[in-house]
Amino acid sequence: MPEDAHFHWLTSHREGLIAINYPARKFGIGRHCTVTEAKKLCPQLISQHVATWKEGDERWDYHDDAATHIGTHKVSLDPYRLQSRKILALIKECLPQNQQKVEKASIDEVFLDLSAQVHSILLERFSELRNPPSHNDPTENLPLPPVTALDWQADALVDLDDADAETTDPDWDDVAILIGSEIVRDIRAEIRRRLGYTCSAGIANNKMLSKLGSGHKKPNQQTVIRNRAVQHFLSDMKFTKIRNLGGKFGDQVVSTFNTETVRELLSVPVEQMKLKLGYDTGMWLYNTIRGIDTSEVNSRTQIKSMLSAKSFRPVVNTADQAVKWLRIFAADIFSRLVEEGVLENKRRPRTLNLHHRHGNQTRSRSSGIPQGKILDEATLFDLANNLLGQIIAEGRVWPCANLSLSVSGFEDGITGNMGISSFLVKGGNLQGPKASSPGSGLVSPVAEPPEKKRRVDRSNIQRFFPKRDTSSDTIGESFNNIDANEPSGSPVSADADANDTPRSPTNRSGVGRASIPDHACSRCDARLETSDALQSHLDWHLAKDLHDEERGKAALASQSAGSRSQKGAHASSSSKRSARGRGKIEQGQSKLKF
Repeated sequence: MPEDAHFHWLTSHREGLIAINYPARKFGIGRHCTVTEAKKLCPQLISQHVATWKEGDERWDYHDDAATHIGTHKVSLDPYRLQSRKILALIKECLPQNQQKVEKASIDEVFLDLSAQVHSILLERFSELRNPPSHNDPTENLPLPPVTALDWQADALVDLDDADAETTDPDWDDVAILIGSEIVRDIRAEIRRRLGYTCSAGIANNKMLSKLGSGHKKPNQQTVIRNRAVQHFLSDMKFTKIRNLGGKFGDQVVSTFNTETVRELLSVPVEQMKLKLGYDTGMWLYNTIRGIDTSEVNSRTQIKSMLSAKSFRPVVNTADQAVKWLRIFAADIFSRLVEEGVLENKRRPRTLNLHHRHGNQTRSRSSGIPQGKILDEATLFDLANNLLGQIIAEGRVWPCANLSLSVSGFEDGITGNMGISSFLVKGGNLQGPKASSPGSGLVSPVAEPPEKKRRVDRSNIQRFFPKRDTSSDTIGESFNNIDANEPSGSPVSADADANDTPRSPTNRSGVGRASIPDHACSRCDARLETSDALQSHLDWHLAKDLHDEERGKAALASQSAGSRSQKGAHASSSSKRSARGRGKIEQGQSKLKF
């Protein structure tokens, strides 16, 4: 934004200030001022209300009457989210793809871990770092940098007060931070050139110090904190400005040690801190005020959840009013989901959450979001309306002071899936599955299953019967007559030769018999062609005998069971008498000696 006489800030609700640009701050305007007070301090001030969602609208917009109709408008931060995503994408574009670690800390703040990129640049610029130690000793110190003074250009350098400190023995840590400052300077210039935004930055050896450095000199500057100047940088600072040392915990530390400056807190022994605050908290505080921070840059930049909420002034008293706000919430969240790629199935949430506050009581309901179909605004609203109905059914929900809708459980969408219809083809086009090796691009042929063949080896009982020759009706009839005179339970082999010739002997009907092989069954006089066939035939007899024997035993057992049930007392007394006489020898018997 051009730094001229026009001042611009954004407001939400009626009089509260969200953001104030730096030229306006020179007039003493702060976030605790109201719009009326700010205009008294700076009469030429330009005021712009933030974008809002209006009841019944499908998209956020800038409304001139938003401040006076706060009951029907909801603040939208979508314009800021959109620009934040553009800046983040440009930062990642400026860094090497395989060496970048970018953490989105908030809508207007990111952390960069430049270690890998700085290391590669060091090896390019200084060949002595690429060589192994001269005596193959890994503990050998590196050679000193071949520079005596480092060019920090326009950076705000945090260093020792000694005027000659810059020209004395810089080490490789200084060179590394210098290279990091060059990278950040180029990124800031690219953001200003392509998007028009100014940025402030801090360069240090950890996240905590870089965060403090980014706010040290504003606007549009970057601060470099050298390792040897960390204590000098922190000593004059209030520790409540350090991240995680504000709020209630910061007030606790102030009241416990009766100070709010880092310089005075440095004199407190670590044992006393652990005693007063606990072991872990005391150690963390001891290290933090000395500039020690081991937290890493988390390269995950994607959001975890989305929230759309409204505090009602005046309160909502009917379900119809609440449903209207649910429509706004659903439209708000869905517009942000579209930017996340939900329509392209890049990312989508799994859970929808609704929170309702009545007085001091907050009720929550959640529902899973269907994963098998496209997610749209109507689906979000229907799920939210259903959850609201569950809360209303419990009773005592009006008036409602706050209502919020959120989605969570984001996951990457699955691509490349095919519907079930793609696996179903017409019979004429049926093909077996094709397998291919990864990266080869060649499809390996899969043999089609052979057609089913009619079984010719008759494994049923018919294979024990001789085959009848159907070439002559006389012979066929002869075999039928013989079969009629055979015993009813005897099978006959079905393996007769088609070239058999009539023999002289005839049966009682006077019809000549076909020639019969010499392999005859001794039990049923059946004639078989080979010895193997005869063996199979005899096996059949054996199997049938075993079957008949089992059937007989089963019948006998059933009869015995019936007899025992009818004469149980008699059987009991008989068994007793049998037991008593088991050891006696009857007349005419003799006892065997063995």
